[in-house]
Amino acid sequence: MRNALVYDLPTRLFHWIFSILFLTAFAIAKTVDDKSVIYNYHMLIGLTISSLILLRIIWGFVGTRNARFSGFSLRPADLLNYLKGIVSGNKRRWAGHNPASSWAAIAMMTMGLGLGATGFLMTSGTDKETYEDFHELFGNGLMILVILHVVGVILHTIRHREMITLSMIDGKKKEVSKNEMIDSPRTKTGILFLTIVLAVALHLFKHFDSETRRLDFFGIMLQLGDSTEDENGSDS
Repeated sequence: MRNALVYDLPTRLFHWIFSILFLTAFAIAKTVDDKSVIYNYHMLIGLTISSLILLRIIWGFVGTRNARFSGFSLRPADLLNYLKGIVSGNKRRWAGHNPASSWAAIAMMTMGLGLGATGFLMTSGTDKETYEDFHELFGNGLMILVILHVVGVILHTIRHREMITLSMIDGKKKEVSKNEMIDSPRTKTGILFLTIVLAVALHLFKHFDSETRRLDFFGIMLQLGDSTEDENGSDS
């Protein structure tokens, strides 16, 4: 029975908000013309993702045991043994992140910050072309990681007969010892986490001028694209 609480609410919120926002931003970037104002919203989403990751990094040091980076299985030998176990059917269980998801989480956060940094530099008045290739590399790399992560979750579920996707919904697993469980889902912290992310997102959308394509990013003016007047002038 899945009754052992292992993942707190802030960790679960990060997982799903990050997934939804990244997939949305990636879809816009790949399907919308970069001269469209809609394209600029993928940049606003990207900045929101960056704030989300920064909050998760803080929680990675002060959160519950399975949310902390110190609780991640990051030894290369553990990752190799885990991958071998997928093939051999090794039934070892991890209360928190298994070695593959531990490495995936670190890699995704790193690439997400890389996307945010290069996106910021592209719009802050510096040489756009210098950072554009790196931005695209981070974006495509992160999408590949997401696909590999989903495949890994499916393989883990089949081989270990453990519904780890549900664990990221209700925070619970089965066959976990008491000393590996957490005593609280940290609901109040989760609500605060969500409130901060929403506040950042609302600030970004409120301070974005769709006519000039300029964003007042907490006092820093970013040019997210050509203004409507520039586009009309170039068309005439």
